[in-house]
Amino acid sequence: MVEVVVHGPASWNQVVDLDELPAPRPHMQFARAHRHVLGGTSAGKAAHLRELGVDVELHTVLGSDAAAADIEQALRRASVPLAATYVDGPSERHLNLMDPRGGRVSLYLDVPAVDTDTTAAATRSLKRAADGARAVVLDLSASSRAAIDEVVATGVPIWTDLHDYDGQSAFHAPFADAASFVFMNGDKASSVRELVRACVARGAQVAVCTLGADGALAVDARGEEHTVLAEPVSSVVDTNGAGDGFMAGYLAAHLDGADVRACLAAGARQAARALSTHQLCPSLD
Repeated sequence: MVEVVVHGPASWNQVVDLDELPAPRPHMQFARAHRHVLGGTSAGKAAHLRELGVDVELHTVLGSDAAAADIEQALRRASVPLAATYVDGPSERHLNLMDPRGGRVSLYLDVPAVDTDTTAAATRSLKRAADGARAVVLDLSASSRAAIDEVVATGVPIWTDLHDYDGQSAFHAPFADAASFVFMNGDKASSVRELVRACVARGAQVAVCTLGADGALAVDARGEEHTVLAEPVSSVVDTNGAGDGFMAGYLAAHLDGADVRACLAAGARQAARALSTHQLCPSLD
């Protein structure tokens, strides 16, 4: 048995640093730097949880390509236990274009071919792992969405990261409905406060919206608002993984019995850890 099961994407990414994100017209730019690193929001959360001493297991879908081996090797380096469902063909790969202010354009180069047999196998593995767990993190993916009802039936609290949720997306809705703890960023929110409160109205015990350098806002089941300032950092190396670090820090503190304000502070501290490295988490260096 493990404390936390994380289910969702792990990818192999090429990250390209640019002076500014490309304008929508034909032109040439020189990259400031480029690298290949582990990506995927579930891989990031699992690595941060492991760094925080949480007993975690990552469940994901990988292909049969060289990228799968790269993903596995990176996770071993961070001591993240992996339970993968394998399919023929490519693993998930992204090309991330980054500007110095943390702006990002993420291009999906490949995604695993997930069919009904794959989702059924992934769900069975996830359900077995959830037995006795204290939390299941369901990140946005086709295989996670297919497993929602089975995980709900286990009674284990569900945590989810809706990323740039706008409050209307049909794909996100089942995750928002099922989760007890909901996280998101404010990139597409017309009103962050209204969006967070709407998630609580759907049944979440706590909903949190991260706001980058402006910290985060949380609303609990009583309707009480809680805020936290971003943790100061001397230099931002890379913003990839900061949201995953925030949620992992909050979750680890929650498992230790901390209240919402203390959990938010723990999230802010772990997000700052992600900002200090070109990797999703310093443990991957």
